[in-house]
Amino acid sequence: MLLYLTELLARRYSGFHVFQYLTLRGILAAITSLAISLFVGPWMIDALSRYQIGQRVRSDGPKSHLPKAGTPTMGGGLILVSITLGTLLWSDLSSRFVWILLATTLVFGLIGFYDDYLKLVVGNSKGLAARYKYLAQSVGGIAAAVALYHFHDSAAEISLYVPFFKSVAVPMGAVGFVALSYFVIVGTSNAVNLTDGLDGLAIMPAVMVAAALGVFAYATGNFKFATYLQMPYIPGVGEVLIFSSSLVGAGLGFLWFNAYPAQVFMGDVGALAIGASLGTVAVMVRQEIVLFVMGGVFVLETVSVMLQVASFKLTGKRLFRMAPIHHHFELKGWAEPKVIVRFWIISFVLVLAGLATLKIR
Repeated sequence: MLLYLTELLARRYSGFHVFQYLTLRGILAAITSLAISLFVGPWMIDALSRYQIGQRVRSDGPKSHLPKAGTPTMGGGLILVSITLGTLLWSDLSSRFVWILLATTLVFGLIGFYDDYLKLVVGNSKGLAARYKYLAQSVGGIAAAVALYHFHDSAAEISLYVPFFKSVAVPMGAVGFVALSYFVIVGTSNAVNLTDGLDGLAIMPAVMVAAALGVFAYATGNFKFATYLQMPYIPGVGEVLIFSSSLVGAGLGFLWFNAYPAQVFMGDVGALAIGASLGTVAVMVRQEIVLFVMGGVFVLETVSVMLQVASFKLTGKRLFRMAPIHHHFELKGWAEPKVIVRFWIISFVLVLAGLATLKIR
């Protein structure tokens, strides 16, 4: 939106041409989303408190969580508002990538919102039935995958690239691309949702992964960088940087209120949407495998739940004191801030490993 305004102003004063640079617009998008989050956050927290939309704590969980009962939840709406406004203000609105990203993010946010609404407002402790929730996510994930396949302009957009290798690109047909994209989008959505169990635990790794994916988007959409780094070149995908930057700003703004001890929780409305957006960005920049590395904390949390369920069904015994695994460490005696910061450190190292694939080929 503001991009078009600066284009008009540039006809009278050439200095406004600077806003054509992706890097500047990415910085401005992050600052805009951060400012919106910090400005709207207190109002949203007050509204959630006034309507008594608060967290419900499991009785079988760590006892340290009992004081969190009643903490305002569904704060993920703040993230969605900030991301959407930051992206609309600073991105090129003619980009198909931008609209597919926004649509996917908001659809998954809507699914999460309805789940939160049933649990926190209606009083249904189980929320949206698991089968209907997964069905809705599947529809959203498949729709995003089909849209990306339908509007692709080059073979690079639908090939699977393997990190650390210069020329390993596995061509995928319609079925293969849609299937892989679906699993990445829906899988990441649920993985972030499982990780969102402690104050700030999910949002900071998501911010770091989003920032790194923004770097990949910029390089992939720039012919010179893509050629030099021997990456797939996808024209126009650089605009994804604006979305990623908006997510970074919105996430940091939310963390201001979500840091231990949290004033607000994101709820499914935020977790499902953020996970889906990260998965969609990874698909767009053809870095699904790198996402698996950089999002290793999300993978660990998901695998811990799967192993716990499988072990209990097969042997009647639990591998962990409680799953997801962050609760296991809490029950072992780790203080909540220690678990959070250590998981952040692991995420930081994994994101650096993912970024290393840009050059190591």
